Amino acid sequence: MDDKTKVLKAMQEANKPLKAGEIAELASVDKKIVDKVMKDLKKEDLITSPKRCYWEPK
Repeated sequence: MDDKTKVLKAMQEANKPLKAGEIAELASVDKKIVDKVMKDLKKEDLITSPKRCYWEPK
């Protein structure tokens, strides 16, 4: 499973908005990688931010 899939899956399973650090813990991925993956996910319009620094899948 690639990092992008791990990050998106962790966000979907949480069922609540998460910070990047929380996503990194749940997905067992380094936070720097999570930041990079989330940048890609934002470009692809797959995640949204309901409030500052928190993210959830669309």
